[in-house]
Amino acid sequence: MLEPDFDDGHKWRAFGAIAVSFVTMVLSMSMVFVALSAIADDFGITLRAVTWVVIAQALTISALMMPMGRLADIVGWKRIHLIGLVLFGGGSLFCALAPTFGLLIVARVVMAVGSAMGQAVGTAMVVAVFPTRERGMAIGSQTTAVAIGGASGPIVGGLMLQVLPWQALFFMLVIPIAIAFVAGLLILDDRRMQPHRKRDRPPFDWGGALLSGVAVVLLVIAINNPRRDPWLSPVILGSLVGVVVLMTVFVRWELRTRAPMLDLRLFRNRVFTLAVSARLLGFMGTTVTMFLMPIFLISLRGMKEAAAGGVLFLTSLGMGMAAQAAGRLSDRFGSRPFEVGGFTVLVAMSLPMAFLTASSPLPLVMGLLFVNGLGMGMWNVPNNSVIMGSVPLSSLGVVGAFTNLTRNVGNVTGQAIAAGVIVAVMASHGFDIPLSEIKSTAGAGEAFITGWRAAYLLVTVYSVIGLIFAIGTKPPDERAARLEAPPLPVVAPR
Repeated sequence: MLEPDFDDGHKWRAFGAIAVSFVTMVLSMSMVFVALSAIADDFGITLRAVTWVVIAQALTISALMMPMGRLADIVGWKRIHLIGLVLFGGGSLFCALAPTFGLLIVARVVMAVGSAMGQAVGTAMVVAVFPTRERGMAIGSQTTAVAIGGASGPIVGGLMLQVLPWQALFFMLVIPIAIAFVAGLLILDDRRMQPHRKRDRPPFDWGGALLSGVAVVLLVIAINNPRRDPWLSPVILGSLVGVVVLMTVFVRWELRTRAPMLDLRLFRNRVFTLAVSARLLGFMGTTVTMFLMPIFLISLRGMKEAAAGGVLFLTSLGMGMAAQAAGRLSDRFGSRPFEVGGFTVLVAMSLPMAFLTASSPLPLVMGLLFVNGLGMGMWNVPNNSVIMGSVPLSSLGVVGAFTNLTRNVGNVTGQAIAAGVIVAVMASHGFDIPLSEIKSTAGAGEAFITGWRAAYLLVTVYSVIGLIFAIGTKPPDERAARLEAPPLPVVAPR
């Protein structure tokens, strides 16, 4: 079995080239939230309409990520990575110069196509430039880069918006992306990252790409529910039925086609299936804190946005620290102890989080957020390492994209369920008010906390089930796992 061959210095240079793009793309996603009000004012549209700046990006990335991962396995990771950087940088310039809101949305879609291409191959390239024995350290370093981007986005965006128009945010993104492109062009080498890639290319699975893309887009729209339709309305129920039908057709298609986009036989691997399931549940749980805590701090406790951002930074800090430590230590002692440990921390943190109130001491809240971040980093890195280590090298691109798609779907689903629970509880108490009025409306704070408690009890359930799955993900010998994993079928030239 051929493995990529990078010396110690080159692997870190290659990682640096990839990490710059990771930090920039994640920063752009978290940064745009603080600019939505300014964009809405500039174009004279409502805040509800301006959320399509975020929704359009999320839909595009979700639909294209897995097809781009498979395409990269066929034509080369570096090529897809560099094209993605060009599209992302060009889309950023287009955003900054867009004269109308409609063209801004088009520009965001172009950016999102580039981001999907970058995210699709990023994990595979990071894993490929490190030897197998250092896979945990590689994914830990990647997770730290993601944490840096996510944490710095609101800070950078907020500081720039104090003195500059929102267009400056998109102009600024071009600089690091240009650096990432030059570094990637000079340093990355497909022949060394993908020594297993054959010159006789299998055909691209257009049918699987179309079916999966439409199904994912329909699922994300239904879960996000941008029109705020009732959850039992024909529109939502019809959308969910459509997702089930499309996924059923997708499975049948993938099992019958000779060159599938995602080889579903991978799910025969018990470790792979359990790890993917744990990953979905883990992100369904951890995203609740990222989603609800700003509301808790700003709308309920009345904190200023800047101060709340400083408190929320503790989660990213904990995640970055734990990702590095868990990645390096899992290379020495195995992945499962740290994955189990991380989910155990999540279970232990979700219960005290459920019983926070508006008067809970701020140091307690800060401590819980930091430890919660430690738990996130502790389980995420070994979980991703187990998944990537249980598949053949020829599938790293599409499986890396699949793990990122699992994260996105987990985040969207967890946020939608948490929001639905809190809205339902508050409505049952007679409150249907804007978040900004929770603190000033008598009784609304207590109703919010009741919904908060119900949401975190659900997080506890997610975490416990994820912990059970994590206990079962004992990876076999690394080399044996890859040798035994079913290879993708090769189609003879027609």
